Amino acid sequence: MKAKPVIPRELANRDIDEVIDYYLAESAQQAALGFIDALEDAYIHISRNPATGSPRYAHVLDLPGLRFWRLRRYPHLVFYIDRPDHIDVWRVLHGQRDIPEQLTGEDEV
Repeated sequence: MKAKPVIPRELANRDIDEVIDYYLAESAQQAALGFIDALEDAYIHISRNPATGSPRYAHVLDLPGLRFWRLRRYPHLVFYIDRPDHIDVWRVLHGQRDIPEQLTGEDEV
């Protein structure tokens, strides 16, 4: 399968910035760089293999097509939908958060 472009939404970019800001505020520059590397690896994977992400929350929240992929070595999940011409990244959330609330709350995507 040909790789599709991965296009994060504004909320996803905000999520990513918050994670990086947190690591930098904790003087954990290596963790911040590692997070960026893990996110890039996840984007490459889902761009080539979008169907491999878990549809768990699609069923729980009745959001057809929603999938997530867990980052390697980080507790974050990339939530996305496979569109015909791109991967639509909705959010990048810490796995310990209230995922249904984050995905359907007032910042709904």
